[in-house]
Amino acid sequence: MNAAYDVIIVGARCAGASLAIYLAKAGFKILLVDRAVFPSDTLSTHTFFNNTTALFRELGVLNKIVETNAPPIRDIKFQFEDTIIEGKMPEVNGEKNCYCIKRTHLDSILVDEARSYPYVTVLESFRVTDILYDHETVTGMKGTDRQGQIHEFRANLVVGGDGRNSTIRGLVGSKEMMRAPAKLGIYYGYFSGFQYDHVRKFEVYRVKDHTAILFPTNHDLCTVVGIFPLENEAMVKRFKYSPEEAMRKLLSEEFPNTGLGSRLSGSTLAAPIKGILGYDNYWYTAMAKGWALVGDAVCFKDPSMAQGIHDAVYGAKILSSILIKNKESETPWEKMAEEYQSALEQEFMVRFYMGCEISKNEWVSEQQDMVNKLIAAHPMAVEKFLGIYNYANEPLDLEKEIMRIMN
Repeated sequence: MNAAYDVIIVGARCAGASLAIYLAKAGFKILLVDRAVFPSDTLSTHTFFNNTTALFRELGVLNKIVETNAPPIRDIKFQFEDTIIEGKMPEVNGEKNCYCIKRTHLDSILVDEARSYPYVTVLESFRVTDILYDHETVTGMKGTDRQGQIHEFRANLVVGGDGRNSTIRGLVGSKEMMRAPAKLGIYYGYFSGFQYDHVRKFEVYRVKDHTAILFPTNHDLCTVVGIFPLENEAMVKRFKYSPEEAMRKLLSEEFPNTGLGSRLSGSTLAAPIKGILGYDNYWYTAMAKGWALVGDAVCFKDPSMAQGIHDAVYGAKILSSILIKNKESETPWEKMAEEYQSALEQEFMVRFYMGCEISKNEWVSEQQDMVNKLIAAHPMAVEKFLGIYNYANEPLDLEKEIMRIMN
């Protein structure tokens, strides 16, 4: 196997595989490695809005995603206490459909697409153990394959697309810039026979300090997500030892007047419930000499916003555009790093702060309740509210619409 590449990408899921595809289209020679063997599952909301649908069309994988029979979704419903904000997601880049697709499908589609390019080598079941340096510049990595053999590979750039617990981030010593802990537990499971609210839609319910989220997904299943405060020790214990019972109890007891408990009661759990107890919003330095990070390796925000897949793919697009532009130049690492960091912050920082606020898990205040009711009563405000999630507009546009209504 050739030991010299333009870029080595560690982590072959949404961020890493997307980056490999973007760079392969530009003729880069890529080594894409992952510790998993695909198809492989991972903890994820696995939901994306229509702005990300447009990115997958650009990558050339949308038709394969549609073929998995994940239902196209256009409607989204938020209920905050007794206030309902509901409508269709605004169209973005000619795309109307949003999806929730299991990661066993999505990641395999992306890896297979990357593998189809002659300039891409995919190495599965490979565990990175160390980074190679020439003075202060990263020049490659080494690790072990499935037979336990040690290999070294060199490249002009090593990219960590290896998720929240990034090995590359730790090995290169990326600096933590921000961190905001969320004292929450989040669990999800797939249920068959789930009763939908008139039509299939994304649904988000917020009552006191509990949240429930519903995403229709592949195989006529519904992804049911439950979010609760870690200070509720009884609930934490139930989710640890009897997760199905805990999920049903959460939806039936903590969401009165929503019908969630009765809608779930006639459904059947189709796969074991998964989740995490506690997570952090964070942001790290994204690039330095010979290395870069992309996706959850560089920044992560509250998963209830369902932005992770978008951030992974669009972050890969940002990084690839910088690398392509500077492929034949002698641009200093510092200049590329500054450009990449700035582009990521400009694209993602506003919603990162939103995620940090959501993670505080505060009850809906009287003032916020009044604002929610105002939004719900005005179609244009509803559109602006929903448009924050798919980048059809910015939060400032919603604020301006609210001020226009009030004046």
